[in-house]
Amino acid sequence: MSRNSPSQSGVFNSAVDTRVEKFTESISFDHRLYAQDIRGSIAHAEMLADVGVLTSDEAAQITTALALIKGEIDNGDFEFDEKLEDVHMNIESALVDRLGDVGRKLHTGRSRNDQVSTDARLWIRDSIDETDQLLKQLQVAFVGRCDADMDVILPAYTHMQRAQPVLAPHYWLAYTEKFQRDRERLADCRRRVNVCSLGTAALAGTTIPIDRENVAKRLGFESVAANSIDVSSDRDFLVEYAFCLTMIAEHLSVWADEWVLWSSVEFKFIQVPQQFCTGSSIMPQKINPDVCELIRGKTARVIGNLQSLLVLIKGLPLAYNRDLQEDKERLFDSVDTVHRSLDLAASMVEGAKLNTDSINSRLEDGFLDATTLMEYLIGKGTPQRTAHHQIGSLVATAMEKGCRLAELPLEDFTAVNDSLDKSVYDVLGVERAVAAFRSYGSTSPDMVKKQVVRWKEQLELS
Repeated sequence: MSRNSPSQSGVFNSAVDTRVEKFTESISFDHRLYAQDIRGSIAHAEMLADVGVLTSDEAAQITTALALIKGEIDNGDFEFDEKLEDVHMNIESALVDRLGDVGRKLHTGRSRNDQVSTDARLWIRDSIDETDQLLKQLQVAFVGRCDADMDVILPAYTHMQRAQPVLAPHYWLAYTEKFQRDRERLADCRRRVNVCSLGTAALAGTTIPIDRENVAKRLGFESVAANSIDVSSDRDFLVEYAFCLTMIAEHLSVWADEWVLWSSVEFKFIQVPQQFCTGSSIMPQKINPDVCELIRGKTARVIGNLQSLLVLIKGLPLAYNRDLQEDKERLFDSVDTVHRSLDLAASMVEGAKLNTDSINSRLEDGFLDATTLMEYLIGKGTPQRTAHHQIGSLVATAMEKGCRLAELPLEDFTAVNDSLDKSVYDVLGVERAVAAFRSYGSTSPDMVKKQVVRWKEQLELS
């Protein structure tokens, strides 16, 4: 048996089992909240002085001591103690060691329940801003490729079968759009994160005449949580951020999976920079896109973290329960995984090289111009379903002859539709097919160029 835990009061008549100390501690991971914990404590102390609970001298002593403690932690000179359970008690204990009873006054009008919620909100708010910047960095990398790749045509796929030709920048902007939605989700999530929990105390509020608006303003929160029971139990904001991170990981996984395929000999579309590849222990020729594979693979942990959080909160009675301590490791792991993935992805996108010779050598394979030919027929008055059937029969003829649509003689075209004449060849071939697009959001060269300009302006690149 050990001495009393810092969370035990005079009501206990026995000390905590040492095994329980190890089982319940969170300082091994929640020490990452130290800067936010100290920032919240300084705001709380200054508010207590404003309302007369502390003297201005007491508040000054507390804020000075907390700043010194933060400096020690920043420099690696602070020793966290597992016996003190968590980051809050470690910092408070250090404060009391320095200031005695003045330090003991800091916790007036608050609980570790609202304290940890506030710390988490501050940490997530900072993290969201970092995530957003990493997403923007990746968008910049994709948009930054567009001008140089403007003349490159790629086969686009559905069902992993060649479907239609598209400009390479149209591909890059597709990912830019996905990551923009991620940024918009983060911005919306941040509004619900940016609510001040501090001052709701354990669950019912406090009889101390605190000023919660004062604290919220000092910490840059947009509003104050309105129900003390709700805020004590609430981890919606944390789970929502974990969901946003999961969607980012999903989008990264799609991109990484595509580049794993594209870098294979079978595709040979792209060269991933070798500094992001590894070799084989037995096969000397191998250049494996391991970073892409790991980004794809690590998505599983981010999904798993979200699932763990959803299960964690599913049956907790109001208000606070110690189960919620389990949220931070899942959160930290998702943030670390996604941030590292985003950072690496941007560098890979910037440094990758399209294998244009290989792409062009097979670009006409797969009848990528068939849909454009069908729409050409529609433009001449043929109903869509009829045109679809007629072009399908032309594709079958070309397959039998082992040639492309553009290589079929005119009589094959007139045999399926007598309105066709030699002008049909004006829409055949991938370059003509791409040039024929007109709709907003399509791979039309003019449209893609306009979209590139729009994105440059939005990302402040021009």
